[in-house]
Amino acid sequence: MEAPDDAEDEPSGIDIMVGGPGLGPGPGAVESVTLCQDCWKVPANNDRLEQLEQPGYNLLPGQHGRLPFVTTRGVTTETPTTLRAPSDAPEFERPIVNLTVPVGREAVLSCTVDRLGKYKVGWLKASDQTVLTMHTRVVTHNSRVSVSHDNQRTWQLHIRQVKESDRGCYMCQINTFVMKSQQGCIDVHVPPDIISDDSSADLHVQEGDNATLHCKATGHPTPRVTWRRDGGEPILLRRGTKELFTVPSVNSTSLTFWKTDRQMMGAFLCIASNDVPPAVSRRVQLNINFAPHIEVPNQLLGAPIGTDVKLECSVEAFPNTINFWLKNGLEMLLDGPKNSISEHRKNYKVFMSLLIRSFREDDIGKYSCVSTNSLGRAESTIRLYVIKPAGDSPLSNRVVNAGGLESRGDPSRSSARRPRPLWPWSWLVGGAALAAFGQGLGLWR
Repeated sequence: MEAPDDAEDEPSGIDIMVGGPGLGPGPGAVESVTLCQDCWKVPANNDRLEQLEQPGYNLLPGQHGRLPFVTTRGVTTETPTTLRAPSDAPEFERPIVNLTVPVGREAVLSCTVDRLGKYKVGWLKASDQTVLTMHTRVVTHNSRVSVSHDNQRTWQLHIRQVKESDRGCYMCQINTFVMKSQQGCIDVHVPPDIISDDSSADLHVQEGDNATLHCKATGHPTPRVTWRRDGGEPILLRRGTKELFTVPSVNSTSLTFWKTDRQMMGAFLCIASNDVPPAVSRRVQLNINFAPHIEVPNQLLGAPIGTDVKLECSVEAFPNTINFWLKNGLEMLLDGPKNSISEHRKNYKVFMSLLIRSFREDDIGKYSCVSTNSLGRAESTIRLYVIKPAGDSPLSNRVVNAGGLESRGDPSRSSARRPRPLWPWSWLVGGAALAAFGQGLGLWR
């Protein structure tokens, strides 16, 4: 606090020199003072560092200050009083540099004092005025705190293994007549951490319902939360209840899916970061439940006798399904020498195939691929019949697949030749083969 404007006038009354050896009317000095609401109390020979209850005058060498009340050795006077700072009073040489320290590291605040002389330096926690050190002595019971000095000029407050609770400002004080102090602050940076109790676990919803994934993180500075799809694919969202669109990521603590579609199903990563390593992530699975749905490339398939025939079905469902093949609606087909059954599963899709080896007339009939889960059952049928092979080429090592196309050699390997269609019947029209297939017509040149 600066001295009042009228302080330059030479006042009458008690003239007290800060830091001098005397006390009393006329020119004098005191060791230390403690300010109270209505008076100045002047204790004799008291070198303790005490905190003022209200601001006093911050006097620089050569300046004056006037106070309305002063008590000298228990005697109160209302005579205006002049306080003088000696020319050799200690001063802070430079401000304390604020620090930013990661949690767990050491923080060191430096306070440089010029002309300290007989005075003493102390460190306090500014928020609650807790005294940490008094000159070279550590007062606090916190074993992580220590103090050091460089020839009583630069005083350093050390805080080892910094915690979040150490964040705040610290006061360096000199116990002059009017207490001098300055502050330095420590900002403790804490890496992000995801709060499991406030974040979503794996979520199951029915297709068409809304779904929201939550992710809450702590840390300092406040972490940024970003949602990405596990695997790097875009996130599929819906604008309200309207069209679908994709985004690479979403910056939010929540990720909302409106009117869920099965294509939205998948694993999502909640990533929390605040530039304090390491960043952390949490994986959340969004499952969208729906009954099975089956599609087949062709519902009518013909093959020559002696060839291998491959039937295929594509199933979409969640939860996972039980899948099997039926012949003529009754006989369940099993994997064996005659029939080879396989499945390939990818997310909520299953690709079913049935390979019938050495097709014979007793293999003619209806083949049904069946899929069932807790939400329903689906079935689709493929009719298999015999056709005469095109041309007189041998029939061995031929496979007729679900598209009605013929290939030679190993069924698991694609042929280098362009496959030829095996149509149920055909007519020659203008040099082209007009073929009837299934319920439509195909043109092959």
